[in-house]
Amino acid sequence: MTYEWGYTYSEPRAVAPINNVAAVVDYALTVIPREKIDLGIPNYGYDWQLPWVEGTPARSLGNIAAQELAIERGAMIMYSETDQTPFFSYTAEDGTSHVVWFEDARSIMEKLRLARDRRLGGIGVWQIMRWFPQLWLQT
Repeated sequence: MTYEWGYTYSEPRAVAPINNVAAVVDYALTVIPREKIDLGIPNYGYDWQLPWVEGTPARSLGNIAAQELAIERGAMIMYSETDQTPFFSYTAEDGTSHVVWFEDARSIMEKLRLARDRRLGGIGVWQIMRWFPQLWLQT
């Protein structure tokens, strides 16, 4: 499992930042045959209220819901070159500030590229029940 760096009770951050994902894969390759390794790819994101307070849960949301939220709130989707993951900030109707980290075609492509470059056995997607067409454009 190479995701959940950013999770329900974590500080706001990418769910699967590519540098962390690559480090886990590279370590796994030292102890497990590459053909037995499938790379886990998240199919969701999280919405954190700011300022973040330890113990305050983030709200999980699908990638399409994240994009729709950005459009609804007039937020500009940014892309972290370090994490290879999209994110945006917005102000909710109640005036609270939020930040959302999620996946898109670009971030998924980076994870697929990593799996290919390391010649891994395959990939697995978690949470497949959240329909995300961009995922299937990359496979």
